[in-house]
Amino acid sequence: MDCLTIPDAARSLPYNRGMSHLDILLPFGLPPAEIAGDVLRELKTPALASLVARTNAHRREEFDALSRALPHETWLARQFGLEESMRKRGSPPVAAAILRAYGLTADAGSWFLLHPVHLQLARDHVLLIDQRQLSLSEQESRALFDAAKPLFDEIGKPLLYGDARTWFVRADNWDDLCTATADAAAGRNIAMWLPQGSAERDWRKLQNEIQMHWHTHPVNEKREHRGEKPVNSVWLWGGAAATADTPPVRYSELFNLPGWTNALGRSSSAPVKNGTASDIIAAAPKHGLTVLDQLIEPALAGEWSEWIDRLHALESAWLAPIADALKTGKISQVSLVMTHGTDLAEFITGRYSSKKFWVKPSLSRLAR
Repeated sequence: MDCLTIPDAARSLPYNRGMSHLDILLPFGLPPAEIAGDVLRELKTPALASLVARTNAHRREEFDALSRALPHETWLARQFGLEESMRKRGSPPVAAAILRAYGLTADAGSWFLLHPVHLQLARDHVLLIDQRQLSLSEQESRALFDAAKPLFDEIGKPLLYGDARTWFVRADNWDDLCTATADAAAGRNIAMWLPQGSAERDWRKLQNEIQMHWHTHPVNEKREHRGEKPVNSVWLWGGAAATADTPPVRYSELFNLPGWTNALGRSSSAPVKNGTASDIIAAAPKHGLTVLDQLIEPALAGEWSEWIDRLHALESAWLAPIADALKTGKISQVSLVMTHGTDLAEFITGRYSSKKFWVKPSLSRLAR
């Protein structure tokens, strides 16, 4: 049985092969429907308005509100050949690839990502707080890791340290657990997003034991004394077999890939880190991909003033120079993919369509 229902992969919009084509993924670039009108009126983004209005083609796609991965995560999974496996696992099966990217060994078994997180008690439910809001030092994380590791050792589940936010656990008999990404569950009642499967009770028992061990841990006592959120739980997702083949990357060039996509991109020719719009334009990628993820944090927090400020910064640093590169032919086509919680919109703009002066730049297509 499928772990979740995700839409069949929508047919990609056509682009001219043999020309320079760039996919830009802008997670949470779409404002939520209930405030779209107010938000769009505040935006001063002529380049974005041109890319959205003067298109060769565009499409919309809706996602299940209970999907265990966000629309942009599912879209990325498609690009890296992982969507079908998500029907069983819920979240993208990326733990083994990320583990190897940290220089750790994963030759056998099933591995999961494990994040130290803060769970917030509401009146009648528990919320997962976005991990980006949890400032956690390496020293603090190491101390909490050391406190939790014996609990994993007792049940024969090796626990490995990646960095302050990212740990790994091998759990071969948890292979059927259907999990949710941390971003998909962020800000929501975790009851709907906890791992599901034959081993879910075993996981929840272990999770509860970790929470009890950390409740009075000196790290959390000091954090609370400083007015910081305690690190009071862990989030499990991304289960993957260590021996699973890494699907071939469909892109010829990769720029600024964040998180798990960066780990997958290592199987391609060396991805570019910290590249600028000028770097991408100069590269004239045959079929490139860049991810601009600066809007995720304010969107998950509902901080729409900050979201507007960050989109204005993206307009200046990225969208305006790329729109200019389209008009001058330095890039032949741009596919702009924008998402929100349950929605995805794709806009393909070519050199000639970008010059449709009779089409007024407009953001109206961003609203439902």
